[in-house]
Amino acid sequence: MPDDDLTRLRVVLTTFFALDGFVFAGWVVRIPDIKHQTHASVGSLGLALLGVSAGAVVTMTLTGRLCRRYGSHLVTVVCAVLLSLSVALPPLTHSAPALGAVLLVFGAAYGGINVAFNSAAVDLVAALRRPIMPSFHAAFSLGGMAGSGLGGLVAAHLSPARHLLGLTVIGLLVTAVAGRALLRHRPPVPASPGDPEHVRAERVEKPGSRRPGGHGRAVVLVLGLVALCTAYGEGAMADWGALHFQQDLDASAGVAAVGYSCFALAMTVGRLSGTVLLERLGRTRTIVGGGCVAAAGMLVGSLAPSVWAALLGFAVTGLGLANLFPVAVERAGALAGPGGVAIASTLGYGGMLLGPPAIGFMAGWLSLPAALTSVAVLAAVAAAIGFATRRATEA
Repeated sequence: MPDDDLTRLRVVLTTFFALDGFVFAGWVVRIPDIKHQTHASVGSLGLALLGVSAGAVVTMTLTGRLCRRYGSHLVTVVCAVLLSLSVALPPLTHSAPALGAVLLVFGAAYGGINVAFNSAAVDLVAALRRPIMPSFHAAFSLGGMAGSGLGGLVAAHLSPARHLLGLTVIGLLVTAVAGRALLRHRPPVPASPGDPEHVRAERVEKPGSRRPGGHGRAVVLVLGLVALCTAYGEGAMADWGALHFQQDLDASAGVAAVGYSCFALAMTVGRLSGTVLLERLGRTRTIVGGGCVAAAGMLVGSLAPSVWAALLGFAVTGLGLANLFPVAVERAGALAGPGGVAIASTLGYGGMLLGPPAIGFMAGWLSLPAALTSVAVLAAVAAAIGFATRRATEA
């Protein structure tokens, strides 16, 4: 595939990553309004929100097969349409069970598009022979920041139904434009330096062509554990970070919100610089170094007695965790194709689900600062895994 086509493909895939973050964040900021509309208790809302997780996890395990059969580009476009349509459904519900049912659909679309566009990105990374995967995840983070920012601006002026319907319109318009461009390109495959230009232009990925052996499957599972350790920290910081500032450091609600913002912004910056970092250090040192930095940052963030030190710790944690998930997913996909992406993504999403309740259980047994140190422990585990699998990771 010519270089110009690869560049256009990169832009299109970046657009889908950003759209995914934008739509999902737009839904998240309206959860309090949906709770009020459905008259749901905290417990029933929690059960309803599990619909997103259940739909995503189930679909992630199936999407790898769909990508092998129909191609990751087509599956990405179809899931983007479903995601855009289903985000408008929650405001139409008036009970927690109904909300849970529509969130199953939304979660299925969310899980599906995550596996599909990560699979497409893995193919592009291999074709370009540059470690650009973190830049796609940076686009997701930036899209999420834009979606939450827009949601905050319109929340006082638009009902959830109108706001989320607006997201549907935006999502469908973006998908119509970017989807046409994506479907014009077949997934590329890496070309050898000695291949003639016309051979490189004609070679395309055959769905299902990458099937790992027993050792490859084991490596994919181990990379999935790296994704799990990383996502555990992301979920824990999102759900418990603000409470830590308010409860343990006597910070105001505004400062508590800044705490998570420091983490999220640092993670975005880390991903934007991830390509340069990977080119200079390689996968192994990026994983090991990132895990160690995140572990040190989280120890400071959770145990420091002052707000400013904790803010610094949260920012350092975000920088450390930033590129672990993208690197794990990219390498799993390189080894096993869409199936590898599905395995790593499912384990990663499982970590995000495991993090918040695990922190809550440990906080009740010990304390919240002590519980948050588990993020540091798992970041160190990710670093240890990266070092132990250094040969397979750099192969």
